[in-house]
Amino acid sequence: MASQNPVAEAPNIWAVAQSQFDHAADKLDLDDDMRRVLRVPQRELTVNFPVTMDDGSVAIFTGHRVQHNVSRGPGKGGIRYHQDVTLDEVRALAMWMTWKCACVNIPYGGAKGGVVVDPKKLSIREVEGLTRRFTTEISPLIGPERDIPAPDVNTNAQTMAWIMDTYSMHHGYTIPGVVTGKPISVGGSLGRNEATARGAVFTLLGWAKAQNRSLDGMTVVIQGFGNAGSIAATLLAEEGARIVAVSDSSGGIHDPSGLDPARVGGWKREHGTVVGYPGADSVDNQDILELPCDILVPAALENQITRHNAPRVQAKVVAEAANGPTTPEADHILYDNGVFVIPDILCNAGGVTVSYFEWVQDMQSFFWTEERINESLKGIMDRAFAAVHDMGQRHEVDMRTAAYMVAVARVAEATTLRGLYP
Repeated sequence: MASQNPVAEAPNIWAVAQSQFDHAADKLDLDDDMRRVLRVPQRELTVNFPVTMDDGSVAIFTGHRVQHNVSRGPGKGGIRYHQDVTLDEVRALAMWMTWKCACVNIPYGGAKGGVVVDPKKLSIREVEGLTRRFTTEISPLIGPERDIPAPDVNTNAQTMAWIMDTYSMHHGYTIPGVVTGKPISVGGSLGRNEATARGAVFTLLGWAKAQNRSLDGMTVVIQGFGNAGSIAATLLAEEGARIVAVSDSSGGIHDPSGLDPARVGGWKREHGTVVGYPGADSVDNQDILELPCDILVPAALENQITRHNAPRVQAKVVAEAANGPTTPEADHILYDNGVFVIPDILCNAGGVTVSYFEWVQDMQSFFWTEERINESLKGIMDRAFAAVHDMGQRHEVDMRTAAYMVAVARVAEATTLRGLYP
């Protein structure tokens, strides 16, 4: 089952995002002027900033913040810390955020940020210093009415607390609405930590309902046993599904008889990886995508399913909990092979949806119960899945194209109604 899927062979992620937009624009017969507006980011900021390291030396880091489109509301999008961050990657992620927010019909535009760094090589104090300086550098762009960051790869609630505090210190008073994904004690929302995974599970329930089936007894493979992947495993197990394989950045484990998500999570907390879990076979991060299963959940990084391994994907449905895990060439192969893909801009939109709830709560200084949050999330995800599925059925297109058609049409309408200034 050896894979020929080196990520280095994957296409440029920005080219992928633009290709997906172009395809939807063709289906919508979007006029050339609107295509030119929506095909490129509205704003891009690249900063090179110094950080004092623990040994007293000064290191220079590069970071980006991109706003793709803000016609429907403030920019919204995470900040990632990763050694492979590029401006093109951030552009693509910002564009996807525009479509994601429009797909679930929340009043945000799309933005994204990133710093080129491997935070695992830094101390906590160094990560805090980097975060506070990066916040200062991008502060002309961000704000509760302008652009609202959130956690992404290698950032978390603590990172958001540092960003909020830094931004608030600049203004002289506490401004919790500048970020989402914060700790509860400083204006975070109940249910936010589970939101991405819960939203993905709601879309899988929507798929099962459309197929007149149940998730009970279905087999699940999850690539990426981080926050989204591990919680998805738990929630799917609660629905009666059987988790047969999971992986993290170090490798994966496979047990056809089923894995207990709680025990696997405990092993990972103790050992730092799922690798070596007793009673399971080892499997690498590429081969795990090709295992026999009903449901495949890519919950790691982009460009994981390409033309090289797509023909060997055996899942009935691919639920994209990660951003951009499937390339356009792979999309065509999966569609031709009858694999139902729930695209990222729909599948993992639970995170940004509950981020929206958090922002609303911060702006009103009135906080909701977790029950209300989960009920509201289900309503939004159910309506979004139904709208996208209906679009796909009516136009006889795959779910990704349908999701883009729903999203691009909404953004184009808002952009047209607002007109061009001056």
